[in-house]
Amino acid sequence: MSLFARSKSRHRSHTVAARDLTASIIDRVGHAHLELIPTPKVDQQFDFLPAASTVSVTCSPAKDIQTTLDTAARLLDLGHSVIPHLAARMVEGPQHITEIAAWLQSHGVREAFVIGGDAPVPHGPYGDAAALIRALLDSNPGLKRVGFGGYPDGHVSIPDDALLVALMDKQQLLVDAGVNGFVSTQMCFDGDLITRWISDRRAAGLHLPIHLGIPGQVDATKLLTMGVKLGIGNSLRYLRKNRAMVSNLAGPGRYDPLDLLLPMAGDLDRLDIAALHVFTFNQVASTVEWQIGVGGSVAFLDNTGTDHPGEGAHHGLSV
Repeated sequence: MSLFARSKSRHRSHTVAARDLTASIIDRVGHAHLELIPTPKVDQQFDFLPAASTVSVTCSPAKDIQTTLDTAARLLDLGHSVIPHLAARMVEGPQHITEIAAWLQSHGVREAFVIGGDAPVPHGPYGDAAALIRALLDSNPGLKRVGFGGYPDGHVSIPDDALLVALMDKQQLLVDAGVNGFVSTQMCFDGDLITRWISDRRAAGLHLPIHLGIPGQVDATKLLTMGVKLGIGNSLRYLRKNRAMVSNLAGPGRYDPLDLLLPMAGDLDRLDIAALHVFTFNQVASTVEWQIGVGGSVAFLDNTGTDHPGEGAHHGLSV
């Protein structure tokens, strides 16, 4: 049982209550997907997860895919739903694909997030997410939903036109395979830019639901340090240009994700932003406290016995 499941109900804070929260925001905050990084101490975060959470587990070139899967397995044992990240450039070949597909099948995992990955040299023949999606689906892993990344403020190494082509190609792969999908956006602090990016992609034919990548309530030092490591340099440059937001990050109340969400409230349904993908940077407790503040009680986050919503995080040199 999680620490929050054992705690007493808490009322919505005065700060949150004073803000105009729409039902669409409250619902998405309550069912947000929480991202964890499989570090050696990641298990210390498990007690802070609300019951039956949806947890996205990243894949880093500093580790291997098995580390991601092992972390996901422990979360499954605790009653959570998992979305393992699979990095194409870390997959060694067809046999490795077969092993991953067998793991997904045996653990009943029906959802995965596929990225290109940060490995400077591919470990096998899969150089980008599309190549891995194609090979993985051919191996019949039992997946019902596959996600891949979107970059509202661009990618440090890939031109925008190439990103758009890759985005549409991956959508078509899933359509042809009869598999549901979603696009999870890289973390970005510029709500206007996000809205324009999604609107433009909708006009270009993107119809998959969006999972909006947002930071949780993490301290500024952690956010800036991990941001550099995880390839969100464009968003960090946006922060540096907006000193007021940096001040909010560094202040006692930390960054409040509502600063991004509230101006976008009217666009969430219109643009089919189906879910929130929260980058916790393994600071789960403060993010869950924020969720409770939005919803008004711990019970707001208990998804036991309910289906996880959404048609369902994204770093890398390839897409």
